[in-house]
Amino acid sequence: MFFTALQVAAGGAIGATLRYLFGMGVPRLLGQHSLPLSILLTNIIGSTLMGLLVSFLGIKGLTQWNAFLGVGVLGGFTTFSSFSLETWTLVERGEPVLAAVYVVLSVAVSLAGLFLGMTLMRGVLA
Repeated sequence: MFFTALQVAAGGAIGATLRYLFGMGVPRLLGQHSLPLSILLTNIIGSTLMGLLVSFLGIKGLTQWNAFLGVGVLGGFTTFSSFSLETWTLVERGEPVLAAVYVVLSVAVSLAGLFLGMTLMRGVLA
């Protein structure tokens, strides 16, 4: 388990660095936009890569790379790829309603948590 945690940590460092560089590079290439294109593109690319990776590793019997590449690199690049994979897994298991609930709860409760955290901290620091 310790070795697996090291794999995740190493992959996460790579993925987070790639996300940072991507986030800095997109506005330079595409210009500034009101829509957060860097994050949108990161989520789309990460989710696409997660689909490719999970399918490839599963078919080729290389699932020992999941911790480093999937959880680590792609998880560091965007946790949205993991969210997308979990949602799709629910759909494939024949649980589309549960998948929809998962999506709505994840987005709504995460936004509520962000609002709560910001409101509390602004109150504390005011």
